[in-house]
This record gives sequence, C-alpha cells and structure tokens, in this order.
Amino acid sequence: MGWILGCWVLVGILVGSLYWFNKEKKNQNKKDREIQKGQVPKGKLGWPFIGETLDFIACGYTSRPVSFMEKRRSLYGKVFKTNILGTPIIVSTDAEVNKVIMQNHGNTFIPAYPKSITELMGKYSILQTNGSLHKRVHGLIAGFLKSPQFKARITADIENSIKLNLALWRDMQSPIYVQDETQKITFEVLVKVLMSIDPGEDLNLLKREFEEFIKGLICIPIKLPGTRLYKSLKARERLLKMVGKILDMKKMAMENTICAQKTIPVKDAMDVLLEGGDQKNETQGPPLDFITGNIIEMMIPGEETVPMAMTLAVKFLSDSPVALDKLREENMELKRQKKKKKIDSTENYAWTDYMSLPFTQNVISETLRMANIINAVWRKAQKDVEIKGYLIPKGWCVLASFTSVHMDEENYKNPYQFDPWRWEKLEAAVNYNTSFTPFGGGQRLCPGLELSRLELSIFLHHLVTNYRWVAEKDDIVHFPMVKMKRKLPIKVTSINT
Repeated sequence: MGWILGCWVLVGILVGSLYWFNKEKKNQNKKDREIQKGQVPKGKLGWPFIGETLDFIACGYTSRPVSFMEKRRSLYGKVFKTNILGTPIIVSTDAEVNKVIMQNHGNTFIPAYPKSITELMGKYSILQTNGSLHKRVHGLIAGFLKSPQFKARITADIENSIKLNLALWRDMQSPIYVQDETQKITFEVLVKVLMSIDPGEDLNLLKREFEEFIKGLICIPIKLPGTRLYKSLKARERLLKMVGKILDMKKMAMENTICAQKTIPVKDAMDVLLEGGDQKNETQGPPLDFITGNIIEMMIPGEETVPMAMTLAVKFLSDSPVALDKLREENMELKRQKKKKKIDSTENYAWTDYMSLPFTQNVISETLRMANIINAVWRKAQKDVEIKGYLIPKGWCVLASFTSVHMDEENYKNPYQFDPWRWEKLEAAVNYNTSFTPFGGGQRLCPGLELSRLELSIFLHHLVTNYRWVAEKDDIVHFPMVKMKRKLPIKVTSINT
C-alpha cells in the first residue's frame, strides 16, 4: 500500500508541476507577444525584494548618476522596467512620456513615493493629496507667492538676509562651507514666508528638529527604535507640536479680528491656508492637521533644494571662469545703473531688477539642469495607460526621470558641460518646456519656482558684485540626495579690499 500511495503522490507532483509550467509558459508567451507589439516595457526586476537597488545606489555615488538609466535605456529603450528601493517600477527617460505622466493627474496617475517618504510626510501630505483639496491648496499658495505685495516684501527680506550673511563670510579666516551657509540663508527666508518667524532661538530649534526629520526621507523603511526612520518620525512629532502652537495662536488672533470686524492681515502662507475657505461656495479652509503637516513639508526647499542650487551655482562658476566673468559684468552693470538713478544707492532693488538679467537667468537654468536636485517624480497607474506605444499596466508604479532628460545628448549638446550660453537658443526651441523640468510639471508644478529663481538671482548678484572666492576641490554626491562631498569649502575676499 505504501508504494501505491507514493506513486499517487509522485503523479500529483508531476501533474501539478506540468500545470504550473504550462501556465507560466502561456503567461510568458503572452508577455513576449505584448513586448513584440512594443507595448509592455522591457527590462529586468533583478533579485527578489532588492531588485537592482544596489546598482542604482552605486551609480548615485559616481560622477554620472544617470549611468544606471543610460545602461538600461541602451538595452531596452527609453522606457523600461526595473526594481529599485523595494518597488517594481517602470522608468521613463523620454521627455514626451514624462509630460503625459505629469499632465494626466488623478484619474490616470496618482502620487506613489517610497515608503520612507510617505511615512514621514503623513496622510495629509500635499505630495500625496489629489482632487479638489490639492487644487485649492496649490492655488492658494501660488496666488499668495505671486501677489505684488508679497513680492515687494520678500525681495527686501531676501536681500537683507543675504547681505548680512555674506558680510560674515568676508570676515572669516577659515574656509566657508557653502552648503551649510546657504542653508542658513534659505531656511531663514522660507520660515518667514511660511510662519513669520524671525531669526532667534525659536528658528534655531526649528531648524535642528527639521534637520533630524529630513535625514529619513530616503532610508530603509523600518520603524524600530534607533533606526533612521524612527528618529525622523520622532523629530516630526516634535515639529508638529511646535508648528501646531504657532497655528493655534494665529487661529485665535484671526477669530478675535473677525469678532472685532476688522480686516484680517495676511502675512504668510499659514495665514493664507487658515483663511483658505471659499466664501462664495461656503467652503471651509483646509483641516488644521493638514495645514500643520504641510507647513513642515513646505520647509524642504529651504533646507535642501534652493541652498543646493546656490551651492552648485558657486561650484559650476568656480570651474567656469569665463561664465563667472560674464555674470559679474552683467550684475555690475545693473549696480551702476541703479547708482545713477538713485541718490541712495543702498536702496533695495525690485523683484523685476533681478529677474530682468538674461545671463543670470541662463546661469540659473543651466545650474538647475545639471544639478537635478529634484531628479524624478513617482506615480502609480490607476488603469492601463498606453503612451507612445508603451503600456503602463494598472497598479504599476512609474518613475518619470528628469535627470535622464536633462543629461540626454538628444536634448542638450555636451550635457555634462556647464554652458549657460546654450539657453540663448534653447528657450525658443519647440521642446523647451518638455525637456526642462527642474520644478516638475502639470498640475503639480512647484508654486514656488519664481521665488526660488529670485533667491538665486539675489544671492548671485550680491556674491559676484562684492566678493571674489577660491573654491577647494570637491565632488557632487547624488544619493540619497544631491550633496557636496565636502560641503564646498571656499575662501572669500572682498572686491573692494
């Protein structure tokens, strides 16, 4: 009897194996037919769980971080599949495909970022919010940042902060670490825009907690005590309490103002969101928890993106003396013109004075193109989507790579060369808006893009018209975020000495 039972078990195993093999063969044949039609992106998912993450990270520590994308693009085409950071994804290095991904919002693609980011940002994050709430909040912030009153006030605030900080650079005998110093400037400015906090102990405490919080954005998503994510989540809890207290005080002051039938003064982004209801449609403003969490999220440009753009502008200009001379000449001319027109030459310039300098704007555009501080956006397909013959199946995550487009020879000749002059022709090109996306695109285009350019313009103007510097050798690291390996040490001297 035993041998009969054994035979039946063996037969069962063989039948099951044949069924599984036949099913897998059919699935593979179906995938092969779809691939032959040019629909499903080709590629490899690599090892279980880790996928091709190790290769992806290794490339981030080289001078060509886009080599991970370039290698797979040469094998599989501009759109391919892979597995990075524990997520099987479809990667697009095609500018036109990226444009469709960014413009098709809500019912086609929704935000889908790595778990460490979603954990830290919380459920109310504007990064993950869709629909009418996202549209309303985006519109409120964009409208506030574009108002003439705000532009006049913030231009003066940025000028004062930059002048004071640059004066300290001149007096230091030891090298200045540009990455650290620019973070002080931009964080101070942005927190004033968001919550009207002036320099002092409150700002310093806020910055320390925020630095601890932001370290966990790209990390292994394990929340055990002592892990990076756990520490960052605890820092976020402390930040929520600090920002929540400010919000409560503002809400109370606003209610008292309404009771007194006075006009509510709008000074910062928190005021805008508190007052953000639509009176015509009797719509309430965003929930308080939403406001608190997103004020913290909006601090990221002040700690990461804008200061890194400033730092890399100094780096690229240090390596390109011809571009630096041209930039200095243009800004010196503006300074001379302002002196002729005004008796008091120390009077603050207007927003338009800085933004009207063409070569300065070209330097900023070229810095943003090469820096790739925001290197991609992550989305998830809500349904099967076909773009340019590629099928992105429902449920798949898709990464639209900005870096690959910015460093593509088809879009930019000699892409690894810092060449601000290229923008004299590029802005008239048909595909300019498609192939240049440092601030994202579509409905999620960064509302602070003009403010970021203004900060960079003011910083460069006062740096090149008042100081000279010598930069020590330093290299750019691109993972987990864009940083200078040595924080870019420079030695600064005054032009007038």
